[in-house]
Amino acid sequence: MKKMNVNKYQKYQIMDFKNRTWPNKTITKAPIWCSVDLRDGNQALSIPMNLDEKMMMFEFLVSMGFKEIELGFPSASEVEFQFVRRLIEEKKIPKDVTVQVLTQARRHLLERTFESLEGVDNAIVHLYNSTSTAQREIVFNKSKKEIMDIAIEGTKIVKELKEKAKNPNIRLQYSPESFTGTEIDYALEVCHAVMDIWSPDKKNKIIFNLPATVEMSTPNVYADRIEWFSNNVKNRDCVIISVHAHNDRGTAVAAAELAVMAGAQKVEGALFGNGERCGNMDIITMALNLFSQGIDPELDFTDINKIREIYTKTTRMEVPPRHPYAGELVYTAFSGSHQDAINKGMKCYAKSKDKIWNVPYLPIDPKDVGRTYESIIRINSQSGKGGVAYIMENDFGILIPKWMQPDFGKLIQNVTDKTAKELSSLEINDVFKQSYLDTSGWAYKLKKCHIDADSIEVDVKQSKEDKAKQVKTNCIIDFKGKEISFNEYGNGPVDAFVKGLIRATGTRFVLENYSEHAVAKGADSKAIAYISIKTSAGKNIFGAGIDENITVASMKAVLSAFNRI
Repeated sequence: MKKMNVNKYQKYQIMDFKNRTWPNKTITKAPIWCSVDLRDGNQALSIPMNLDEKMMMFEFLVSMGFKEIELGFPSASEVEFQFVRRLIEEKKIPKDVTVQVLTQARRHLLERTFESLEGVDNAIVHLYNSTSTAQREIVFNKSKKEIMDIAIEGTKIVKELKEKAKNPNIRLQYSPESFTGTEIDYALEVCHAVMDIWSPDKKNKIIFNLPATVEMSTPNVYADRIEWFSNNVKNRDCVIISVHAHNDRGTAVAAAELAVMAGAQKVEGALFGNGERCGNMDIITMALNLFSQGIDPELDFTDINKIREIYTKTTRMEVPPRHPYAGELVYTAFSGSHQDAINKGMKCYAKSKDKIWNVPYLPIDPKDVGRTYESIIRINSQSGKGGVAYIMENDFGILIPKWMQPDFGKLIQNVTDKTAKELSSLEINDVFKQSYLDTSGWAYKLKKCHIDADSIEVDVKQSKEDKAKQVKTNCIIDFKGKEISFNEYGNGPVDAFVKGLIRATGTRFVLENYSEHAVAKGADSKAIAYISIKTSAGKNIFGAGIDENITVASMKAVLSAFNRI
């Protein structure tokens, strides 16, 4: 094995923070959600959205319930400038929705930003500059004071332009970009300097967005930084703390969740985690995580397929099949034990009175996000009898009894082992038909049968009670083109048929299990019967038969098993 060069990397410097309280807290309500699909998500696309695609995405985000939506960087792109203007001029922004626009702390960019917002009802100007050690030393070659001066000057210009616009509903959000790479006390110092210029109050709060522009540590360390900042920022009741977590380490959702526990009130993210590099925090995952805990996410995910459709259409990105809650395969089980547990859990939930969701392996009811149960169980070589039985019952109304499920499960296993592929429900049903119902390969076939329940020709030693139970069957069996006929009595049609078949063929067996049910409701519905027999050698053989007449279906089931001896 080739050894990787770990010496070129160093550990993230964590805080000495012993009085943390967030580990003992839980999330009890949804945060303020801010979608950055149209900015952070859009800038990460190989083909950015055009105006029509932006409009489609914006209107869909509104329909989902987002109250804050970052539109883009209108001072840096003519398309984004025109998009903001179109939304305002065509009055596409609902009164209860606040749009957010990003800008660097430069006068000409800020002036262009405010120009784009002319006539807006509610807006957030998102001002940022990078404060991290690496950016200061490598990119800008500036001191801490020089970097702070950029933030101060930018805030002064925003305040000046807001007063000129005479719009009290324009708010400020400031981000010390690369917050996770910035000394925590310095980040707070910069934010305090911005705060001193802006002069927020309880009614007109300032938003401090503390981004993990690059995810550099475990989520608990991010939460420590958020709680420390929340505890030490002055005039806390005049501040909204926002978080913007990227997914470089694959834990952005966890980082945002812990940050909310640590005091964050606003969460920025994107649908399906779209964004630079490994993406942004995935709002769908975090919101539905809350939903799974009985917390209203305050966003509409009742049609997850529609969300996927709009996302794919506007971004040209695909949703991974294992994406939480939305992926093609997330409400699917291949493992046999999982399938059996889901099958039993579904039946238990259907009978429950309190209707509290508690189905193994399914954290939420797929119906709640507009998915169906059709694809929950899928069959491959890893599948078991429970999953196969669920498919047959759910898709075809065939309730294979438990004592027969192992036999059919083995038949499916043989097919999947040979084909090395997943079987569709139709293919599974075909195996059932070919194995138990298809008479084309049978040596013994039922040609004609008459049941006479009134005839009593029995041994004189039998009691009157026994005689009353006797029925007579007159049957003709086709054996490879030759007819075999028999008349036999029994305590029911099936018993008489079995006795006659044994006597006519000389092959002895014992009927062990029998089950039946209607396949569909209605007067013209068919019935299906299941049989298990034990041969003289002690081998268990299974069969099934289907017919409009349940008695005929039962006799076909006997022959189905008999032909498989």
